[in-house]
Amino acid sequence: QRLGCLLSIFVPFETVATLLNSLTSVQVSCVSVWHWVQEAGQKAMDRLKSQLDDLASGKPPEQELLEEGISMLPLLMGADGVMVPFRPENGKGSTVWREVKVAVLARLGRRKKSNAPQLYQRRLVAVLGDVDALRPRLWLEAIRQGVLSATQVAWLSDGGAGFWGIYTACFGFFATGILDFYHASQNLWKGAQSWLDGRSKKARDWFALSRRRLRHGEANMVLNDIASALKLGGLPETAQKALRNLYEYLDTHKHHIQYEKYKELGLPIGSGMVESACKWLIQQRFKGVGMRWSENGFNHLLHLRLAWVNGRFDKLFFAPEDSPK
Repeated sequence: QRLGCLLSIFVPFETVATLLNSLTSVQVSCVSVWHWVQEAGQKAMDRLKSQLDDLASGKPPEQELLEEGISMLPLLMGADGVMVPFRPENGKGSTVWREVKVAVLARLGRRKKSNAPQLYQRRLVAVLGDVDALRPRLWLEAIRQGVLSATQVAWLSDGGAGFWGIYTACFGFFATGILDFYHASQNLWKGAQSWLDGRSKKARDWFALSRRRLRHGEANMVLNDIASALKLGGLPETAQKALRNLYEYLDTHKHHIQYEKYKELGLPIGSGMVESACKWLIQQRFKGVGMRWSENGFNHLLHLRLAWVNGRFDKLFFAPEDSPK
């Protein structure tokens, strides 16, 4: 059963049954594999619920043991959402798309030979639900990963208000918040398109200059440009609205767009680690051609994938003293 559940993390149940039948003398159906996954996945969900209940009652989890070198590295965190196809509740009709919230925590280090950035101790959190459901799960994992004792903590995310609400509520008083630079750049381009016509050289030049200023710590100059543009007469209402939205967006995150400072601190300015986690955890397994999921089926497999990537898979099948070393 353990092998069947492990293989199901990566490939469809039918493929798992075929592999098991070719590797063993026992014939296994895809239905049996499905039942194994539901049982193990429910066990993982029950454990998580118990841990969340303990946390809510004032009993935090034990911190994971970290090598001394890793424990001194900055702790990065971030979150994003990804859509997954589900079956309609009545079994009839078109696909229902629902958002899964995904968060990642990792220590940021450097490769010895190239000095390129490298992530250590990567841990994922995910939930089929809203940010209120993600918040306690992320806080639980953050405590496990030593968020309260880390020498440096950074939060990376796009402009989604819900995720920044988690940052403010849980981490804002001690973590550095970083707005994804590429998301900020996309919003700059939207403003340039609406204001100066995206097909014009003037729009491209203003975008390139503003993006460069933003990257090199001159966000106030960009905000001043937008404020001056809003004072111009004769702007179409659509352009005014786009520029107002851009100004409010950048002004709201003015403490999160100090990209020159972040680079000096050795911190990333893009949320690529979150996008990568969404791709591996969700897209590669749950968004295959023709796939549509039930809520229970999705949740059970999701929690098995989380247990595997977080190094807790074997605990679902072995007593602690029997777990493989």
